[in-house]
Amino acid sequence: MSNSPDAFAERSRTDWKHEEARSEPRHVQSRDLFEGRTEICIEHEGAVYRLKITRQGKLILNK
Repeated sequence: MSNSPDAFAERSRTDWKHEEARSEPRHVQSRDLFEGRTEICIEHEGAVYRLKITRQGKLILNK
């Protein structure tokens, strides 16, 4: 890695973007995830999780 001022500035911008991404959670509407379905599968670190909408409109996550 170069220690030039331009390289430092670029690294600072990149670090700031990553820090901002970690500090604010992503906001997603459930209707956009489910697209008319009542169940979706989510893969996370090699495991599959099922996210369901119940008859009462609640969300349940199962492994």
